Amino acid sequence: MLYFIPAWYKEKEWCENEQSWRVQRMHSEFDDTVKQIQLFHRSGGYDYQIMLLGFAPNFRHFLHRQGAYRAPYWSCFDAIQEVQRKKASVTSFHDLDWPEGIEFLYTPFVVVAMLEKEKYAQIDFAEDGNPIWIELYQNGMICRRDLFDDRGFTASMIYYENGQPVHQDYLTEDGIWKLQLFYKDGHVEINEECPGYLLERGDVRETRQFSRMRYESMEQVICEVLASYLELTDAQDVFCVAMHNLHAGLLGRALKEKKRILSFYHDRYQISEDPDALEMIRNADYVVVDSRDNAKKLQNMIQIPADRLAAIPPYDTRVDEGISLQSGLQKILLAADGLDNGTFGEVIRILGGYLPKKKGVRVHLFTREARYDSKQRLLERTRAELTRGGMPEEWAGEAGNDIVSENGLEEDGKVPVFFVPEQCVDELSVSKCMREQWLLLDLREVPELYLQINAISFEIPQIVRKKTEFIVDGGNGAILDQLDKLPQILDYYLDGLEHWNEAKIFSYEISKKYTTERLLEMWGEVMDRVG
Repeated sequence: MLYFIPAWYKEKEWCENEQSWRVQRMHSEFDDTVKQIQLFHRSGGYDYQIMLLGFAPNFRHFLHRQGAYRAPYWSCFDAIQEVQRKKASVTSFHDLDWPEGIEFLYTPFVVVAMLEKEKYAQIDFAEDGNPIWIELYQNGMICRRDLFDDRGFTASMIYYENGQPVHQDYLTEDGIWKLQLFYKDGHVEINEECPGYLLERGDVRETRQFSRMRYESMEQVICEVLASYLELTDAQDVFCVAMHNLHAGLLGRALKEKKRILSFYHDRYQISEDPDALEMIRNADYVVVDSRDNAKKLQNMIQIPADRLAAIPPYDTRVDEGISLQSGLQKILLAADGLDNGTFGEVIRILGGYLPKKKGVRVHLFTREARYDSKQRLLERTRAELTRGGMPEEWAGEAGNDIVSENGLEEDGKVPVFFVPEQCVDELSVSKCMREQWLLLDLREVPELYLQINAISFEIPQIVRKKTEFIVDGGNGAILDQLDKLPQILDYYLDGLEHWNEAKIFSYEISKKYTTERLLEMWGEVMDRVG
């Protein structure tokens, strides 16, 4: 059995990151574990199971969004709360026990319950329309928040005093509290009247007692329940751990005698001095990273034998023609996040001098920041650099006009827009944006892996400053060693289709190295080595 232990947490808390549909998503749900599960889920080559350590009452909806709804899993909090339901169930807030005289007001975003002309409760919903929590009010101030499990029961209640959370109760399916988390010092108390937790694996089903009635932290509770469950696993089982600072120390202790694959993704895990975490990394049976660049960084910090380290990208290539040829515009996607001010300013000024000479060329300023004002801040940053270069700041705006005359002015004499902000937080919106691009321009110290994979998939050239495994200079793009050469390279790919088509063909050849089938082969090699 292969166990995937994900890092699907809300920052540094042992809970999911589910949010109301009305709030702009501040993070991408995709990560290495999502891809790994998708691969193994579709291949059917290995028996696997997700091992979920955090509190995740909306986990079924999360799996559905990732295309892995039927993926098997074990949940630590299901064991703690003795939850036996498995299937998602529709919950209607109308079926709850409301006081007599309650009235519901339906707004475009939430449902507000009014009692005697005062706000009694507010109901929030997830992206799929299921209620995720109800906030109760007294004298206009929140006093309690009820969290719903997508299997049809109230999973937890958070109690407030003066608008601040005091403690959180975790409930059984029957509404009995099993444990209480106190926010002031983080300690946990167990209900003495039902001090057991449920363990299920295969045909084994048993109830064990908590070793004490008070714990200093939630981590101690999770560690005890996890250790009990691990006793039921087999010696040949393999545990693939998504490295994260929240659980690295805990798993370093819990998995000492187990076969371990550690998965590093972007900058999610910061190497710490925790001796248990360091020992786990050094003694891991195998370490998987998302790119060769991150593999080198990891080896510089912790000496890992080359035969126990592999770079397997968490994204597969899927050849897609894109629609860049259909739009009538040549769109250049300029990755702005993390680009230092000096480089950003120089690039904007170079492009500002270049674009008016080209007909139908636009730069899309790309950001993955989720802040509501990210696009405006990016525009202001661009306009400041245009002004510094003696160019009209109006060249940067929310939308560009497709019809531009030879002298760089729009047909009606207005100042054209050459720089347009593009905000994409999740992978789906990134892919949708990339389908329209003619060329990727990522001049950061390390180009973004997902953008490079998309450029290969959509078969468009990419211009970067650092060589990676996803770029061949003169093949599917160019490595830019000096910024002043940028106009020359842009001309190479924008003037006619000859060189653009050459990059297209080269991208297709590279894409064969990172197909779903090839990624599965890479993981098969890792599994064979681990045994």
